[in-house]
Amino acid sequence: MIELRDLSYVRMGTRDLDGAETYAKEILGFQPIRRDNGQLYLRTSYRDHSVCYFEGDPGDHAVGIELKDWYGLDDAMAYLNGQGIACTRGTAEEIADRHVMDMAWFSDPTGNRIELVTRPEDANRRYFPTRDAGVTGLGHIGLNTTDPPRDETFWVTHFNIKVSDWIGTSPLLRMKNVHHQIALFPTDHPGVQHINHQVESIDDVMRSWYFLQERQVKIVFGPGRHITSGGYFLYFEGHDGMVFEYSNSDRNIIDDDGAYRPRQFPFADASLCGWGAVPDIPEFQS
Repeated sequence: MIELRDLSYVRMGTRDLDGAETYAKEILGFQPIRRDNGQLYLRTSYRDHSVCYFEGDPGDHAVGIELKDWYGLDDAMAYLNGQGIACTRGTAEEIADRHVMDMAWFSDPTGNRIELVTRPEDANRRYFPTRDAGVTGLGHIGLNTTDPPRDETFWVTHFNIKVSDWIGTSPLLRMKNVHHQIALFPTDHPGVQHINHQVESIDDVMRSWYFLQERQVKIVFGPGRHITSGGYFLYFEGHDGMVFEYSNSDRNIIDDDGAYRPRQFPFADASLCGWGAVPDIPEFQS
């Protein structure tokens, strides 16, 4: 089994890098820190970056996850290849582009590109947002799946991933003590379904709601409160149609004795929001 530490970054292709930068600065409040080799790096926390746009197909996505063992990449690659899961070491250019010490990548059963990284760079300057959205860092991702039970089994079998809760067949997965860092949502193609960043408080969620409405950004879900994580949330449409979420989730799961019992909720609007908000997101609709 491979021990994972945390999400590191999300990479997305775009045919409009200027538009991605404008949206990131003016709407998201992320800090653009570099733009080189056709790539735009965005900072949201102590990390060098959490989001990177690169010139390419908007449907081309990758998720970077940090290994717990700084020296464990060779063992992780050997394990995955031994399980019949092709795992390829990154090229020198790919490693440099990601600002990590080393990396390898594989595809999950749906075809999502997952990059295992060691020693991702931390920022040598503090995060300075372009607007006060209250962002504290990358929280979790929604990941597309063509078969939720199959992909759940993949993650919990080969990695230190645990199920926190289910909504229908969609599992909410964690690799540390927060409620979830990966959520699998059924659809017919691979890709990142949404990107969550945590904010400091519900006040930040509501301030963004008013801010986004004033700028005619499409709100696709919320404001509301998830009954699973307890997080106050707001989902909205971003560059190239990517859904972004700001939330303030305060529910941690400490499961040192293995006694935690994941809960099963029906796939219904009420399971996604305890306040009654109805999602305008295809993967969230029954």
